[in-house]
Amino acid sequence: MSEKASVVIDLKFEPEDVARALAGSFEGRKVLLASDKSADLSGARYAFLWKPDLDLFERAPNLEVLFSGGAGVDAILAVPGLPDLPIVRFVDESLTTRMSEWVVLQCLSHLRQAPAYMRQQASRTWRELSQPEAKELTVGVMGLGILGQDAVRKLKVMGFDVIGWSRTAKTIDGIETFDAAGLDDFLGRTDILVGLLPLTDDTRGIFDASLFSRLRQGGALGRPIFINAGRGGSQVEADIVAALDKGVLGGASLDVFEVEPLAATSPLWGMDNVILTAHAAAASDIRSLFANAEKQIERWEQGEPLQHLVDKVRGY
Repeated sequence: MSEKASVVIDLKFEPEDVARALAGSFEGRKVLLASDKSADLSGARYAFLWKPDLDLFERAPNLEVLFSGGAGVDAILAVPGLPDLPIVRFVDESLTTRMSEWVVLQCLSHLRQAPAYMRQQASRTWRELSQPEAKELTVGVMGLGILGQDAVRKLKVMGFDVIGWSRTAKTIDGIETFDAAGLDDFLGRTDILVGLLPLTDDTRGIFDASLFSRLRQGGALGRPIFINAGRGGSQVEADIVAALDKGVLGGASLDVFEVEPLAATSPLWGMDNVILTAHAAAASDIRSLFANAEKQIERWEQGEPLQHLVDKVRGY
């Protein structure tokens, strides 16, 4: 029996986490680490990437399939000299569930005024705040891929009025959806805006002052809330800060940023109506990543089509 084709790993996870995940994975295959600059990668046929080293494709010229280490692929598509190879997105129930949990948590936090109660706790203030019911608020989700569709269903279960937007029309049972032509109507009905968009030329910087100004004012929370767990490049952080300062936005929850990690000098850190998390809304489970990839490698080697392929023209 011939030796199975080897794989190369260029992921930015902690080395000990990768080592644990590799135990029992890729049986019969040589696993190479791109971080080992002395390693000969010429025999590698499969690569796992997040923000790959610029010399990876020179060192591994015989790759056949690339696997994304996360839900987004913009960092891979932006690599100079990216070879024309199939790219498989990481699609997994654990990733989807974690993202939806984070989105629901943030919507409920703003619904129940958690940031305001944290301010009161810090000042030892005892005062009951008015809190609407979920059904009084419309949550608008921008991005209706696998993550977005799961999020809208779970938000619906929590009692929110939920609508969805995507550049091209999508149909989801029980959810009113809008396409590019209906963006203004979508925004005008939205009290809590959730961003789950991929990063493409069309979505870069889409969450800006103009968009925030079109959200519904005077809803059950008074002012709209912005929540983003999609891609940092889709938001203009200076416009978020300005909208919060001017009262165009009443609060925000952000998991992604234009530059990561978020600079210590960013005014977002000090805004008490903002909840920040460190790109952790849907942290990739490395074991699940490797298990999913093994299935795709088996399909590839048996001549079956790969699943969850990235459309390089659309950017996701």
